[in-house]
Amino acid sequence: MATVALFPSVLGVRQGVLDAAERLRSDGHEVLVVDLYEGRTFDDYPPAMAFAWEELGVATLNQRALDAVAGLPQGFVAAGFSLGCIMAVHVATRRSVSGVLMMAGAIPVSALGDDARWPTGVPAQTHSMLDDPWRAEEEVEQAVLDVEAGGARLEVFDYPGAGHLFTDPTLPDEYDRETTELFWSRALAFVQSCG
Repeated sequence: MATVALFPSVLGVRQGVLDAAERLRSDGHEVLVVDLYEGRTFDDYPPAMAFAWEELGVATLNQRALDAVAGLPQGFVAAGFSLGCIMAVHVATRRSVSGVLMMAGAIPVSALGDDARWPTGVPAQTHSMLDDPWRAEEEVEQAVLDVEAGGARLEVFDYPGAGHLFTDPTLPDEYDRETTELFWSRALAFVQSCG
């Protein structure tokens, strides 16, 4: 069993995030859903991105992430959806974690600043659809190099399709049920291995 800190996408803590938390709990894990927006959610990306980047800013989001996990024991798993991947990686550079799970994103730790280094020996996974409009191959490649520089491995799982938050059934234009089940088979095995 592992403890998981789950960071939402730019849309906030929607039902899809709560469903993911329940999936992890049903596999025996303790899950903290981190609400970076203090209850606010969005249905569309443009206003959500304006709120996250312009009204709050990455420094505020990162601090809220760190504050949220302050009470968690050492060795938890940091997991995030899209924007939440940034917070998961940031937290992993500041706290002792056993793994990092990135969904719909792959954040190179080197993008966090010149002094940011991948935590030694901490494994990671990233899952995304190949034609996701926000998937950047160069970021995936750099993330792999950064994790390897820390003496660990980043497993990269790519799926056919174009959905961004493909595990969220409340987003019918993005959701893919079959791919979601494959994702969970891999992600749950990873989290179990970190427990």
